[in-house]
Amino acid sequence: MPETSLLMQSRGQRLLRRALLVLAGGLQTLAFAPFFVWPAAILSFLVLIPLCLHRDPKALFGDGWLVGFGLFGAGASWVYVSIHEYANTPAPLAVLMTLVFVAGLALVPAIAFWCWGKLGGDHERRRLWLFPAVWVLTDWVRGWLLTGFPWLYVGTAQTDGPLAGWLPLLGVHGATLLTVGTSVLLLLAGTEGWRQRPKTALAALGLALLPWLAGPLLNTIEWTHPDGDPLSVAAVQGNISQHNKWDPEQMRAQIRTYRELSEPLWDRDLILWPETAVPATQGQAAPTLDAIETRALETDTAFITGIPWYGNTPHYPGSVFHNSLITLGQAQGTYHKQRLVPFGEYVPFESLLRGTIELLNLPMSVFRPGPENQSPLRLAGVAVHPFICYEITYADFVARNSQGTGFLLTVSNDAWFGRSIGPFQHQQIARTRALETSRPLLRGTNNGITAIVDGKGKVVKKAAHYKRDVLTGSLQPVTGQTPFMLAGSWPVVTLAAIMIVFGRQRRPGNNAPQTTAS
Repeated sequence: MPETSLLMQSRGQRLLRRALLVLAGGLQTLAFAPFFVWPAAILSFLVLIPLCLHRDPKALFGDGWLVGFGLFGAGASWVYVSIHEYANTPAPLAVLMTLVFVAGLALVPAIAFWCWGKLGGDHERRRLWLFPAVWVLTDWVRGWLLTGFPWLYVGTAQTDGPLAGWLPLLGVHGATLLTVGTSVLLLLAGTEGWRQRPKTALAALGLALLPWLAGPLLNTIEWTHPDGDPLSVAAVQGNISQHNKWDPEQMRAQIRTYRELSEPLWDRDLILWPETAVPATQGQAAPTLDAIETRALETDTAFITGIPWYGNTPHYPGSVFHNSLITLGQAQGTYHKQRLVPFGEYVPFESLLRGTIELLNLPMSVFRPGPENQSPLRLAGVAVHPFICYEITYADFVARNSQGTGFLLTVSNDAWFGRSIGPFQHQQIARTRALETSRPLLRGTNNGITAIVDGKGKVVKKAAHYKRDVLTGSLQPVTGQTPFMLAGSWPVVTLAAIMIVFGRQRRPGNNAPQTTAS
């Protein structure tokens, strides 16, 4: 074959390989809501691991970046909607900013793959052993690094899969470890060969199937039990356009919408309005809040709403804004959001960046985080620690703060996602937290997905999406704790670290197994 043809073939193979890595990363998006094809996660690893198994660390850096670019480019595509439609950013600039965001996130798996190559050396089995541990530790780091992006964990897809029963024991990272481990064991069974080493291949296949068979049995365990009488609840979904949300001329109309929708609900134990349903501070909205307080006391109802809170706190000099929840009527307490969204609720390096582009001047992007260890709210006599919007994505944060509470309560304004896959992913993440804590969940949003979820993560009832609606139903408070609430992610993280310690390359050697071309 002529040299030119060989060169073209080589280039074509490299391009195909890169495309497969991007597609393998993007394939994981199908495992999550609204698609719910959870086997897609296993298939993703069955494709990408063989493509990377015999690469040197330098080449693996690029491979990991391609996988990450596919994963975040497809799975977090809703970022473009937020930047373009609601931050009034021109489409070309919004595309560029989204690409920068995705490319930056992809550096995390890129570094992880490089470490994987360094740790595993040129030993195939060692690399297979290390891969699940490296992937899980990468997810864990991504969950807190630079405030964290705890989104698109493949364990979340198991909210609707056979591994759901493992979530109260091991949490989302444990379900991820089992998912990735299954892919590795299937590959090991294949590489061992049924003719050459049938017993080893059969053992690998058995270990791969074991957690999937045990999951449904574990899901029958009741980690919590009812505590007191069920509560009649109502969540009001105003479906306020994000374009009008912070328009001062629209404020009265927005509050009137919520009050009119709430009027038939005062026989309920709890009425919930979503995140920043009141588009004014507690001082500016005092007459409205006083009227609601009077009505709630008359009807013996607990009322809670999201609101921008402004005032003095011991944690900051002078007056500051918090993204908060306040209670009225038969409820006590105020909660200030602790985990803020960068650029949406605060601007990192504010003195340098504020005012450079309109995205960095979004309304209410001047919030300050609330203090840690805030007391639970008391709603109709039940202790509840609420979670505002993005906070529900932090598994350990939710598990830690849910101890001693009767149910989970989260509010959000997912209008920022537009008509993208974002709201569906967000709700699935919230359902994962219900499973991890074995607690029912009440989720109130501005335009969906407003829902009541049981302690098994199943949606009991939900409001219409993208419409003005009211969700009513019953919610049973519980008591008790799951193993994950007691230990958090540390057992899984520790196990992953042990796998790396005992599986890593122990003697100097050539870390370039075979192929170095990218």
